[in-house]
Amino acid sequence: MSSVLNFLENKSILITGGAGFLAKKKVLRTQPNVKKLYLLIRAADNKSALLRLQNEVIGKALFKVLKQKMGSNFNSFISEKISVVAGDITCEDLGIKECNIKEQLWREIDVIVNLAATTNFDERYDLSLYLNTFGAKHVLDFAKKCTNFQVLVQVSTAYVSGERGGLIQESPYYKGDTLNGRPGLDFEFEKKLIKEKLQDLEAEGANEEAIKYVMRDMGLERAKHWGWPNVYVFTKALGEMFLMHEKGDIPLVILRPTIVTSTFKEPFAGWVEGIRTIDSLAVAYGKGRLPCFVGDPDSVVDVIPGDMVSNAILVAAMIHANEKGNPRIYQVGSSVKNPTTFSTLHEVAYQYFQRHPWINKEGKPIQVGHVRVLGSMDSFKRYLTLHYLLPLKALELANIAFCQSFKGTFMEQTRKINFVMRLIDIYRPYLFFKGIYDDSNTEKLRIAARNRGVETDIFYFDPKAIDWEDYFMNIHLPGLVKYVFK
Repeated sequence: MSSVLNFLENKSILITGGAGFLAKKKVLRTQPNVKKLYLLIRAADNKSALLRLQNEVIGKALFKVLKQKMGSNFNSFISEKISVVAGDITCEDLGIKECNIKEQLWREIDVIVNLAATTNFDERYDLSLYLNTFGAKHVLDFAKKCTNFQVLVQVSTAYVSGERGGLIQESPYYKGDTLNGRPGLDFEFEKKLIKEKLQDLEAEGANEEAIKYVMRDMGLERAKHWGWPNVYVFTKALGEMFLMHEKGDIPLVILRPTIVTSTFKEPFAGWVEGIRTIDSLAVAYGKGRLPCFVGDPDSVVDVIPGDMVSNAILVAAMIHANEKGNPRIYQVGSSVKNPTTFSTLHEVAYQYFQRHPWINKEGKPIQVGHVRVLGSMDSFKRYLTLHYLLPLKALELANIAFCQSFKGTFMEQTRKINFVMRLIDIYRPYLFFKGIYDDSNTEKLRIAARNRGVETDIFYFDPKAIDWEDYFMNIHLPGLVKYVFK
C-alpha cells in the first residue's frame, strides 16, 4: 500500500476517546469514502452518546471546514459515516451493552485508534489505572475478537520515560520494568492495592471528597515508588507493558507524542482543545497572575502540533497494517529535529501580550512585563518564604491575637499555598527536564512515506517545517485565546 487515502477507503475505524481528537476530522475531510467511523464515547446510553457527539464533536469549530465543503449534504454525510457507540474502555468488551452492536463491530472493524485516557498528572489512582492501563488491555482484547482486524494504534505519551535526561530512545517497556530498578511491579497487585484501600475507606465511612484525596495521594505515591514522577505517565507506561505482553499476533503501533499543541495547518491553523501545562503558564502570564517562573529557561520544551500527531497516526496505521511481530514505537516530537526552549516561549509570550494585552473584567488592558525566572528549587523556596510564607505567618499570629477574626482568610491562603506547592512538586521534573526524545523510528516512517509515494503534502508530520517564534506568535497563542479562553 502506497497511499493513505487508498488505505482509508472503505475502512471501518473504531476511535476510543472519540469526543476529543483531530483524527476523526482528518479522515472525514480527506477520505469521504471511508466506510464508517465508530466513535466510542463514554456515556450511559446511545442517546447520551449522540448528545455528546453533537456538543463535543460536530458542534465544534473544528468541523466548520467540513461543513463548508459538504454544504447541505453535511448532516446526511455525518449520519452515514459516523456511528457513536456508548461504552467505557475500563470495562470488558469496552462496556458495550448491546450484543448486536458488539457483534457488528467484531465483523466490521479494520482499525482501532485508542485515544481514551486521563491525562491529569494528579488523577485518582483508581481512575487512572482503570482507564490508562486496564483500558488498553480491554481495547486489545476487543481487537482480538475482530475477524478482519488490520492494526491497533495505541496513543501513549513520550513522558513514560520519567525524569531521565539525555537522548531517550524509542524503546519498549516490558512487563515488570521500572525506572528505578525496583523489582516486583505487577498490574494485578496494583489493582488489588486499590481495591483494599477503597474497602478500608468505605469501612471507615469516608465521604467522596476524602476518598478522592486519598486516591490521588496514592497514585502519586505508587508512581514514585516505581520511579515515575506522576500517576499519568506511570499508568500509561503500564498500559504499554500490558500491550507488549499480551498482543499476540495483533499488529500494534505505539505512538508517543510529546506536548501536543494547536494545529499547524489543518483543518485551520491554531485550533486547540483543552489546556496543556505550557498553555496554563501562558494564560496566567497574560492575565498578570504569574509573578515568577521556576525552571531552567534553557531547557528544551518538546512540543508538536496536533495535526502532525493525527497525520503520524494515520501514516503509521497504513504502513503497519497486517504486520505481525514486534510492535513499532514512534516518538512524535520536535526536540531532536527542531528544538525550542522555555526562554523562547517566554519571550514570544511577552511580545504577544504586549501587542495584544488581555482585557480584564473591568475592560482594561493588563500590562505584562518580563517574568522573574527562578533557576532552582532553592531559589523558589526562598522567594515563596519571603513573599508568601512570612506574610502568612503574620496573618496566623494576627488571627490568634484577634480571636480568629482572620480565620477564613488564613485558611484560604494556606490552601492556595499548599495547592501551589503540590503543583510544583508534580511539574518539577518537567521544569528542569534535560531529556531529548529520539525520533529515529519516526524519521524512518517519514522516509518510508516519501519513498512509497504517500501523500506527504496531506499527511505531513515533520517538525522541521515549523518556525517556532512565528508559530507561537501568530498561530498558537491567538488560537489559545480564541478557542480555549474566549
